[in-house]
Amino acid sequence: MVVTLLIGLHGVAAMRTTSDFLVASRRVSPLLNSAAVSGEYLSAASFLGVAGLVVRDGIGALWYPVGFTAGYIAMLILVAAPMRRSGALTVPDFAEARLASPGLRRLSAAVVLVIGALYLVPQLRTAGLVLSMVSSLPYWVGVVIAGVVVSATLALGGMRAATYVQAFQFLVKLLLFIVPAVWLVAAVTPEERHTAVHPVEFTHFTEDTTVEFRVDVTLETSEAVTAATPDGGEVVIGPGEVTVEAGQTLVFPEGAPVPEVNGGGTPGGEQWHRPLLNLSDYGHPLLATLAMLTATALGTMGLPHVLMRFHTSPDGRSARRTAAFTVALLGVFYLFPGVYGVLGRVLVPGLYLSGVTDTVVVALPSQVSPGWVGALMTTLLVVGAFAAFLATSVGLLLVISGAISHDLLPGGLRRLRITVLAAAGVLVLLALPSAPLAAGMLVTWGFTVAASTFCPLLVLGIWWPRLTRTGAVSGVLVGLAGTLGAIAMALFGPPLEGWQAILVAQPAPWTVPLAFTTMVVVSLRGQAPPWSRTAMLRLHLDEPPRTSPPNR
Repeated sequence: MVVTLLIGLHGVAAMRTTSDFLVASRRVSPLLNSAAVSGEYLSAASFLGVAGLVVRDGIGALWYPVGFTAGYIAMLILVAAPMRRSGALTVPDFAEARLASPGLRRLSAAVVLVIGALYLVPQLRTAGLVLSMVSSLPYWVGVVIAGVVVSATLALGGMRAATYVQAFQFLVKLLLFIVPAVWLVAAVTPEERHTAVHPVEFTHFTEDTTVEFRVDVTLETSEAVTAATPDGGEVVIGPGEVTVEAGQTLVFPEGAPVPEVNGGGTPGGEQWHRPLLNLSDYGHPLLATLAMLTATALGTMGLPHVLMRFHTSPDGRSARRTAAFTVALLGVFYLFPGVYGVLGRVLVPGLYLSGVTDTVVVALPSQVSPGWVGALMTTLLVVGAFAAFLATSVGLLLVISGAISHDLLPGGLRRLRITVLAAAGVLVLLALPSAPLAAGMLVTWGFTVAASTFCPLLVLGIWWPRLTRTGAVSGVLVGLAGTLGAIAMALFGPPLEGWQAILVAQPAPWTVPLAFTTMVVVSLRGQAPPWSRTAMLRLHLDEPPRTSPPNR
């Protein structure tokens, strides 16, 4: 965090204009930009969430990294270079430049705020959980610390500081994720390695197991289970459903049956090691996998903090190279979450009872080596985790502030800095009650909103000259309303089962086609403006070669 703040101070001298703040004056090289994109993209959901999902949902959770990385291939082909040639500073900028609609610009800015909140809140939430797990500090301290560091860095140095922060933190994350993973594989016993790749269903505790419940969890048992409390008391769980409140610590005795967690499968069971995503034990794993891939692969094309990165490139060719380098860097990183996930199922299987499997990565080293080596590896992983929170949060807070003070309420550099601090305060308040929500689910909802709104807007706006402003506005509204309605039903509606539950929890398979269809149908009923082809040419024709200034 100290290095992050120092880099932010370094960017102060280069900040003079709004362009400096938002896109670093478009002078970022492809290699540096791809490292920054990777640092920004590898959030808490990647560093901690994927391994936690493997513990909770099974091997099928490894489709998440596939979707995350595949989205950049689609972005490389369809979006990267034309977005840079548009000359826009933000996604709402592009929307108005392509369709000359101030209303669409304001609507796009509102979508940026929704995506940013869904994506940024889990970063702050997981920062609080991780810090509370490895120290005696309460949850809210980590949330506040992360919010203060991110907002101070961004207010000081803008996009230039964010670029160097994110590139530095990508290298930190990559190194501090790989080294402990290699150490864990070498340090565990041959029997544990064998069990990790030949999973056995976790039905009975193999030793006395202490579980700290950090959020409210509903457990279900077919017979009564007697657990001890730290003060020497006893708690009888079941039979039937029992809610264990946050803050309790229970010690389950060796040989006791393992309670089932409401909405999750048992680690190591038949559903757990199936190579498809068993979303919340709803069944229909193929549908769940396709739903998640639709959200992550298409949502990547519409993530505003990633798209803004391409505007920092000098030209369209550099933007394409940035996307290509990013695919390679992400591919290296995503080789390792599965290591933590399968070892976590063997070494800390009881963690899935606590409701916060996101912390499995930092929980593993102390299980393998309770001495100084385990403490050192835990420290490295916590540093890497905070690098993940800070790098992603900087980019998200930048696009949220830009949407407010550049697109909704235009102002100068001073207003941008004030907006950064105010937005960070609001998001910290939203993160404080968010501990029970899984980071992976919240981030996937952010991807779903992006896939259902900005993906059709960008793809059709870049490749279809018949798109009209009315069609674009209608499609974005339909996609946004459908996604937010599904999220609200998942959070507050009646419990659902089967394929209906999957299409509510992961609505991308129907919201994305609905948004595309709405844009096309409404546009065909209208008339594209006469200058639309000229606007399309600007997006697709190569820029003139850059020339060096004459010698003096």
